[in-house]
Order: sequence, then C-alpha cells, then structure tokens
Amino acid sequence: MAFNRMESATYLASLLARGFSRALQERGQKLGFAPGQFPVLLELWSEEGLTQRQLLDRLDIEQATMANTLARMERDGLIIRRKHPNDKRSQQIFLTDRARKMETAAKEAAAAAEQSLLSGFHRFEKELMLEYMRMALANSARQGGDFLTRGPPAI
Repeated sequence: MAFNRMESATYLASLLARGFSRALQERGQKLGFAPGQFPVLLELWSEEGLTQRQLLDRLDIEQATMANTLARMERDGLIIRRKHPNDKRSQQIFLTDRARKMETAAKEAAAAAEQSLLSGFHRFEKELMLEYMRMALANSARQGGDFLTRGPPAI
C-alpha cells in the first residue's frame, strides 16, 4: 500500500504547525518577538517570577532550547533574570516593561495568524477542528506526552 502524505494526519499536522509558525513570525517580528518566544511570553504574562525549570515543565521544551530562547529574550530586552530568594542555584524570570506593553498586540497578532489560516471556516468547523486536535493531544498524552496532559498553551 502506497503512503499518501496528503492523507496522513501526522504529515498534515506538521505542515499546519509550520504554517501557523510562519504566520505568527511575520506578525511577531514587527512587535519584536519570535514564534518560539511566544509560549514563554504567555506563561510569564500569566505568572512572572517563574524559574527556567518551571518554564521547562510547563512548556515541555528541551533544556538547551529553553536556555537559548531565554538568552535571546534577555538580549532582546524582553526578560530579566533575578536570583531566586529561596534557591541560590536558580533564577526567577521577569518580563521587562517592553514585554509587558506588547502583551495585547502580541495576543492580537497570534489571533490574526490563526484567523488567516482558518479563514473560510465556519465557527462550528473551527470548533470541531480544535476538539479533534485536543482529542489527538489527549491520545498523545496517554502514550507518554507530558505537557499534553495540561493542555497546549493558550493563544
């Protein structure tokens, strides 16, 4: 039996993820953030003062990727790190005023990126697609996915 990539959920999900990332990159670049930084920003907009370990656990990102992302965010003036008051080995991560001020525009950019890829969908079609995606993520979590049990980052 021949493999038809256009009938493969795995292949199509990969293409879709890339499409969303590109759409967010175009919009985020104008605001001063990269798509890989957006999940970190979402977590910090929700709760500042998290440690790198807490971000790793919440976002299910590789240690090296997180370290590089945070270094770039610090370089770009989006975060600052402070020594943790109770744990001398770790640092807490806080947003800069610049990052705090971009929250609304960044979330609007993410919504616009999503809308651009889902244009032409009826509301119930979008809701069904999201429900099917959540079901697939739940299946993945049962097979060993970690952050999937908590759900994907909200956009």
